[in-house]
Amino acid sequence: MNDNTVVRPVFFVSDRTGITAENLGHALLTQFTSIKFEHHSLPFIDSEEKAQLAVDSINMIAQTSHQKPLVFSTLIDDDYRKIIAVSNAYIIDFFDTFIKPLEQELCTPSSHAQGLSHGISNEVVYMSRMEAVNFALKNDDGTSTREYHNADVILIGVSRSGKTPTCLYLAMQFGLRAANYPLLDIDMADGRLPEILLPYRNKLFGLTISAERLRMIREIRRQNSEYASMAQCRKETRMVQLLFEQENVSCIDSSHISVEEIATSIIQLMKINRPPIY
Repeated sequence: MNDNTVVRPVFFVSDRTGITAENLGHALLTQFTSIKFEHHSLPFIDSEEKAQLAVDSINMIAQTSHQKPLVFSTLIDDDYRKIIAVSNAYIIDFFDTFIKPLEQELCTPSSHAQGLSHGISNEVVYMSRMEAVNFALKNDDGTSTREYHNADVILIGVSRSGKTPTCLYLAMQFGLRAANYPLLDIDMADGRLPEILLPYRNKLFGLTISAERLRMIREIRRQNSEYASMAQCRKETRMVQLLFEQENVSCIDSSHISVEEIATSIIQLMKINRPPIY
């Protein structure tokens, strides 16, 4: 892609956070790798005045960029949707696309309530997710093992292999209590699991990573250090792979896959019965 590549503006419009519009929109746009997109988020469009301001922003970008913007909308209110519809843009209205057919299939009208997907529509489920986040933070990086008996999963692997972000994603997205324990040289020297982890063997899941990828990540954290050297990274990745094989620990290579993919793979491979997220 060169500097003369045309950039297509994209707007994500929502009456609440815009997370749903962005997630759905991004999922579609990733299929168009030859096009560069410029993203604009317009959350909390919850009045006619805000809807009109959104239209003004969209039209201004359309005029200055000389490109018709794409608009991904999850607006619920019919009046606000009608206002957005007059903008100089190509509009993908997710609720118009999906809700109306569902109403017909289910033979019942939708609630047309705002913010249910990312609001506190279910207090018990919301609090469960927040408790899971607190659990992940309290049991991060082996700082404490006293609550491991309450964990749904305990991630193990070398430092910087993706344990912490995966734990937080499992907590935020799925409400799972995820702890993580870093494996150091001394832990892996005899090819056996640390004694502290043995009572929780059925909760363990390993993350492996390539030495090249590990070195790149560690260089950002501690540049030109022994910790980030290729020799050290090769040593640790080799040791952890042998440990997982010796101890029959299920694992996944985190080198080139996203946190979302890692988390979903863990749930599937461990057959975790996750709680509802809505």
